[in-house]
Amino acid sequence: MVKTEKAMFGAGCFWSVEYTFQKIPGVLKVISGYSGGKKEYKNPTYEEVCSDKTGFAEVVYIEFNPEKVSYSDLLAVFWKSHDPTTMNMQFPDVGSQYRSVIFYYSEQQKKEAKASLDRVQKLIPKKIVTEIKKASEFYPAENYHQDYVKKHGVSSCHMAKNPYLS
Repeated sequence: MVKTEKAMFGAGCFWSVEYTFQKIPGVLKVISGYSGGKKEYKNPTYEEVCSDKTGFAEVVYIEFNPEKVSYSDLLAVFWKSHDPTTMNMQFPDVGSQYRSVIFYYSEQQKKEAKASLDRVQKLIPKKIVTEIKKASEFYPAENYHQDYVKKHGVSSCHMAKNPYLS
């Protein structure tokens, strides 16, 4: 039986983030969804999340085999796949749902996330605004959001990369 661990990241539009992590060997499952919002909203819809009233972020939930890819490796991909210095926006997308956030599932993940933020901050001239928070309830996004890039192809929001890291 394959040992699995989980991770959850918000780095802008979940379509591009999902696609980025799906390509990594050792990543077993990637689901687009929502997390980090107000408790009174259960199973929020995309429209509710976009209203900026729920507090939810667009995130990807990841299951991975730690014998094939480490959490530290996933953090490196997270930092390279978006601009962590922009508050509540990623490239053409604006709103708190597009914020940069790492949700951790263990104290070890929290420690690794903070250490990685410190390392990356030394390489970037602007202040990183990425939040590091304990994982809360994850709600899968609607089916039409799942595997979006595979189904519909790549658009400008899917080309997002950190302008400070290569």
